[in-house]
Amino acid sequence: MSAAPRADCIADSAGGLTFDLDAPEGADASGHWSAALVLLRRGGDAVENADDEVRLPLTPNGDGRLRAVLPSTVPLPEGRWDAYVDAGEADPRRLLPGLADLRSLVDRRPGPSTSPLAVRIPYATKHGNLSLRSWQRAPHAEAGDLGLDAKGVTVHGTLHRVEDPAEWLAGAVAEARCRRDPELVCAVPLETEGHGFSFTIAHQELCERWEGGPDAWDLWLRRTDGSGEARVARLLDDVAEKKQIFVYPAQPVDAPYAPAQAGPYYTADNDLAIRVDERPPVS
Repeated sequence: MSAAPRADCIADSAGGLTFDLDAPEGADASGHWSAALVLLRRGGDAVENADDEVRLPLTPNGDGRLRAVLPSTVPLPEGRWDAYVDAGEADPRRLLPGLADLRSLVDRRPGPSTSPLAVRIPYATKHGNLSLRSWQRAPHAEAGDLGLDAKGVTVHGTLHRVEDPAEWLAGAVAEARCRRDPELVCAVPLETEGHGFSFTIAHQELCERWEGGPDAWDLWLRRTDGSGEARVARLLDDVAEKKQIFVYPAQPVDAPYAPAQAGPYYTADNDLAIRVDERPPVS
């Protein structure tokens, strides 16, 4: 069997992706033939659910190669999508990553719109294959700089995909929601300017309710009239998995239950959360 094909990828600032790859062996990139780049949602079942498969026609790009385009307007539900090429063989073949031009994703600034924000970031899996990480958020609260000190975490960010961000934020609060017990919620006021916001979560308040073991608190913005909410996440760049890239030190906290530590982290979905856990003993 010939080597697995590689796909080069170019991202645009709207959330679209363009894939270029060499024609599979035996195919003529200048002729008329049926081939597709296939995206399969990991953990899904394309037989039972048509939304778990997206087929993108491969057509000649004029440079002796084949091209497939994934526009930002084509829905791609949140999750991880594995990339294959289907050239009429018995089974589609897994694609390998080639050159990736993701410069347009760095410091991306979405335009005004109320449609879901589409974010797709290609990446190489641990097995060296090509996959995509996809998000669709409306509204979306983009996390920016984090301020850390012994007392707590200050989050700066921007709100997107609502008709009037300033009006939306004026009637909203920030919340830290305990994953262990959904009834535990720490709500704090927002400071706002235009579509920008900031808020501070005090470590001590989270630790007052801590009962040992790891606790995760997910960060949200919520309209006080119940008309909407937005998960705080960092999506508008070219980093598909931030958990191991953006690492923040935990701060010691004197909790009623036991000595604790608390600090922010990004989840596997690039959502922002705060972890409370036991403080390691001093060696």
